[in-house]
Amino acid sequence: METNNPYRTPQTTAQPESSSSKLSAKEVLFSFKGRIPRSTFWGYSLLSGLAFYALVLPCMFIFGQDSGITITVMALAYIPLVWASLAIQSKRWHDRDKSGLWIFIGLIPLIGAVWSFVETGCLKGTDGPNNYCNDPL
Repeated sequence: METNNPYRTPQTTAQPESSSSKLSAKEVLFSFKGRIPRSTFWGYSLLSGLAFYALVLPCMFIFGQDSGITITVMALAYIPLVWASLAIQSKRWHDRDKSGLWIFIGLIPLIGAVWSFVETGCLKGTDGPNNYCNDPL
């Protein structure tokens, strides 16, 4: 049998771009690529929210709610919180085999928030590899 036969069946199949199933904390919080399971979604979402309040609440108690320092700390902490939130949600949409742009469904009043909560927080991701990455489980 000829080894250079261009008509033979391929021996390997194409894999999604990332074959690693475990993402580091930096990748989970700041990258928009890959997939994460529900447990990781909830863990990092709660952790990032708690970190935000751990920075802001002491400033509110020490300097007052309307202090310039408190407002500055809140604004500076809010930017990475929003970025991390979008990255985490994007990975959950990828786990559901949907584009990260589905984040924008949350902009639809009431229905969008409920839909996003159910899809990203409650429903299981697709089994096996999908268009975005291998199965994180």
